[in-house]
Formats: sequence, C-alpha cells, structure tokens
Amino acid sequence: MNLRNIAIIAHVDHGKTTLVDQLFRQSGTFRDNQRVAERAMDSNDLEKERGITILAKCTSIEWEGTRINIVDTPGHADFGGEVERILSMVDGVILLVDAAEGAMPQTKFVTGKALALGLRPIVVVNKIDRSDARAQEVLDEVFDLFVSLEATDEQLDFPVIFASGRNGYAGDNPDVREGDLTPMFKTIVGHVPAPKADPNGPFKFLVTLLDRDNFLGRILTGLIFSGSIKVNAPIQVLDPEGNVVETGRASKLLAFRGLERVPVDEAQAGDIISIAGLTNATVANTIAEPGVTEPLKAQPIDPPTLSMRFAVNDSPMAGREGTKVTSRMIRDRLFREAESNVAIKVTESADKDSFEVAGRGELQLGVLIETMRREGFELGISRPRVLYRDDENGNRQEPYETVVIDVDEEYSGTVVEKMAIRKAELTDMRPSGGGKTRITFSAPSRGLIGYHGEFLSDTRGTGIMNRLYEKYGAYKGRIEGRRNGVLISNGAGEANAYALGPLEERGILMVAPGEVLYEGMIVGENAKDDDLEVNPMKSKQLTNFRASGGKDDAIRLTPPKRLTLEQAIAYIDEDELVEVTPKSIRLRKIHLDPHERKRASRSKLAS
Repeated sequence: MNLRNIAIIAHVDHGKTTLVDQLFRQSGTFRDNQRVAERAMDSNDLEKERGITILAKCTSIEWEGTRINIVDTPGHADFGGEVERILSMVDGVILLVDAAEGAMPQTKFVTGKALALGLRPIVVVNKIDRSDARAQEVLDEVFDLFVSLEATDEQLDFPVIFASGRNGYAGDNPDVREGDLTPMFKTIVGHVPAPKADPNGPFKFLVTLLDRDNFLGRILTGLIFSGSIKVNAPIQVLDPEGNVVETGRASKLLAFRGLERVPVDEAQAGDIISIAGLTNATVANTIAEPGVTEPLKAQPIDPPTLSMRFAVNDSPMAGREGTKVTSRMIRDRLFREAESNVAIKVTESADKDSFEVAGRGELQLGVLIETMRREGFELGISRPRVLYRDDENGNRQEPYETVVIDVDEEYSGTVVEKMAIRKAELTDMRPSGGGKTRITFSAPSRGLIGYHGEFLSDTRGTGIMNRLYEKYGAYKGRIEGRRNGVLISNGAGEANAYALGPLEERGILMVAPGEVLYEGMIVGENAKDDDLEVNPMKSKQLTNFRASGGKDDAIRLTPPKRLTLEQAIAYIDEDELVEVTPKSIRLRKIHLDPHERKRASRSKLAS
C-alpha cells in the first residue's frame, strides 16, 4: 500500500480537529451514523481548556489505496524536544490557518522547526465561509511568515487549499462553496513524498513517543526506517551510542486506523506503528533485529533545566479536600509520569515525604500539577529552581534559554529593560512587519521564572514569547526576586471583614471574609519588603455604644487578588509553599510556627 506521513500544525480554534473529523468521514474511516467526540484529537481536558496540544497523537486515514498517517504536534516551546522528534517521523506538514485570524504567532515555533528540517508545507486556509474571511490577505501573511523563518525557494512554492472544514469542502480558490475534500486528498498524495524508507534492509525502528497501557505495559511509537517486522519477532534495543539496552520480542504490533490503535501481524518500512513487549526501551532508542549494531540518528532529549519539590501536604487543612494525600500515592503517580514523559525526572528525598521533580519549564510542570490536583491529589509545591552544574574547571554553570519575543514596537523598550534586569543578553532586534519588533535574547532560565505574567501585563496581552533551551553557561550572579514581603496569619479561624478592612492599607489581600485560615498561611502581599504577621480574624468588641454615622456597616473591601496555579508557583519565595488541593490554591510559609521561621532564617544567615 502507498504511504504518506504528515504532521498537522494549527493554532487553537482554527478548525484542525473539525477538518480531521471530515477527512475521517469522507475517506470512509467513520460511518456516517457513527457518534464521534467533537475535537477527537484533543482528548485531554487541559488541552481543551488551555488551547494547547500537550500530547502528540497519531491517527490515519485511507484514500484510494493510499494510507495517510497524520501526527498532531504540540505547539508550546516547553514541549519543543518532542516537536523535533515528531517532525523527524514525517515527510510533509499541513499548516492550517483561519481565513479571518490568519497565521498566529503560537504556530511560528513549530512551523520554524518544520522548515528548518527541510519539510515542504501545504497551506490550508480554513473557514473561508466566515463573514469576516480575508483569505488572500491571510495567504500573504503566511508567505511573509515563511520568509521571516528563512524558508527556501522550494518551500516558498507551496500548494494552497481553501477549505471549510465544518462544511466539508475544499478547492484551489477562495470562492469555492461546494463539493468535498477531494482536492485536499489529491494535494497530500501528490505533494508529500512517500517515506524514504528501505524495504529490503534490516528492521530498524526509531522510538519517538512513549506511552503506557495497564495491560500492555510500555507502548513505543515511531517510524520504521528499514525492513519489516512480524509479531513475536526477536528484537533488540540500542541506545544512541549503540549500546544494547535490552533484548526481547515484539509481543504486540499496533497500527493506527482512524483514531484507534489496532493489532496487526506485520508492519512494513515507512509506516508509523507502536510496539509493545519491552520494559526498558525509551524515546530516542533504536529497536532493531538482532545483529544490527548501528543505531539510527535521534534527536537528543533536552535536559531538564528546572526542578520543584512535590511534598505531602502537611498544612492544618490537609486531607479535607483531596482523596490522594499519602506519599506512596504521590510517589506512584510521579514515577508513572516519569516513565511515559521522558522530559521529566523524579528523585525521592531521604525522608520519603517529598520528591524532586525536574522538567523542561514552568508550563510543563504546571500541567503535571494541575493534572494531579484534578485526580484528587493534595500537594505542597516549592518555588521552581534551576539545575546548576560544574564545568571541567569546577566553575558553576546554569541553563540558558534562547528567548524570541514578538511585540508591538511601543512596548519593546519596556521588554528590553525588564529582560536586562533578569540578566538577559540582547542578541538580535529587528522589525518583523505590521508595527511589530522581534527581539532575541540569551537569558538564564533562572531569570525567566515568573516573568511571563508580568510580560503579558507589560505588553497588554499582545506580546508573544517563545523559549527554547540553548546551553549551560557561566553563572550570572544574583538576580533580584520578589520585592515585596507578605502578610502572614498569626492564628487559625475565619477571616473577618472587620479585621481585613485595616489590613488593606498594609498591602493587597489574597483572602475574602469567611475563608478558613491557619497560622503561617499567607493572606496578602505587604506593601513593604518585609514579612508582617497580622490577625485577619479579629472581630469587633461588643459595647453599648454605636458608632456615629453608621460606620459599623461601612466596610467596603476590594475583591481579593486570586492567583492561578502558575502565578502562585512563580510568586512564592524560597521559604514558602503553594498548597494545592482539588478545590483550593493557598500560599503558606514552609515553617508555620513563627519561632521555627526565625530559627530557620537565622541558620540560613549563619550559613
């Protein structure tokens, strides 16, 4: 059978999943009366809410004797290593853009990777039936985007399809309003080359994605670069250096048919399949027949640059809102995550009550924490810290990231100033058209912790920031952290409006009247740079005297500042934790008792 392997790049809400659903239906993958979940490719709740693809997924359709494997791509830089590995599996990409919104900056990251790997894109302008569609302008924007990403002349000569995924038609001009998706099928088959695989060579398969199944164990997905494989054939696993990791048998071969993974007896060169039956094989390993000594060239996995401590929740509120609170439950969940997510490393502490979780960035670890709280876990999360290392001369090194920022010209000065405070070096600055400026920095990862929210405020939500691991470089010295201290509750009880009123003059409150508080919990931000213990539970003394002018009833409180999970993690200091439960996000000091806090700060100063 003829094969085509393509990746699909699309911004959220540009109609990717609706279009893929129509491709399924018109190719006969789905029956006309079959019930299919809308947006079948974005199966994860967090993906739907955040509008990002977190997990890469494969699917396939058949059209007139050709099987087309379609791979969905994550669009965020925290998942950048995965993007490059996925693109190494395919021979073409479809860039899907909305006919009204145009090419969105979030797709630039993946599009740039695809062009750098030499893939020739197909541009699909979707939703041409929108009343505000501007298909030709959008096409010009895509061309400008490719030029700015340094596409070759061959890549700039891309085929264009105008489509309405919802209505299931496509054509080669923006005026098309009827028909089916045949022009798209023809373009994919005609424009995307067949896989460059060797059907006669020894079996070689590169692992690109790792998944786990309760019944099958590890499921390794990737591309067969040469040869073929049958069920139960003997296989061996080679690491990128050519060392044998393990030997075994291909106990199960799974191929993609529509959205399903179905068992097959045999698979050929060029196909994207999954193999089960191995216990140690992981991403970037080569699975081959015995006797093969040369591994396939693999995209290296970016090293973790950031770590957080995940601890058992030991606050006075522990166990009230979650069902999974023990260290054993947390341990099992984290090690299960590390097994399927190669970018995450988990280390257990000596006391067995906390775990050091290292990953690629705040978003990646934030997604893990949010997933766990939805599963019923309660956790205490520390401030993120970067992972240092020493060079051959014993000098301390820290991770750096390349930061590419697209921003309106009027905000560029603010961004440069804020990045300079964070010890970032400006490496490039150029106009990118449409009144925007593209600024490139080399920045220590440490300085970027917690900056994204401030960046969005500074640019009124219009700035786009892409970050990519660059290198380990010289330690940049102290970077100024949070400037303000916090307001700390000095007791337990319910917050009282009478007490909170005067506290508003001290800073910004983070709790509302009626909320249950405990000693050592952070209830607000101090206007000054030191921490202040306060009593937010104090109630009015009852007397026979009435206040003049009805002042008793005149307490008007500003709504409290509520931090999202990511904001809370970025906000806390070294001596603080975020208490995460399925229902609440609270900030607290690590040491709830004020005497313990003083002892800890004295010993820190002494050291």
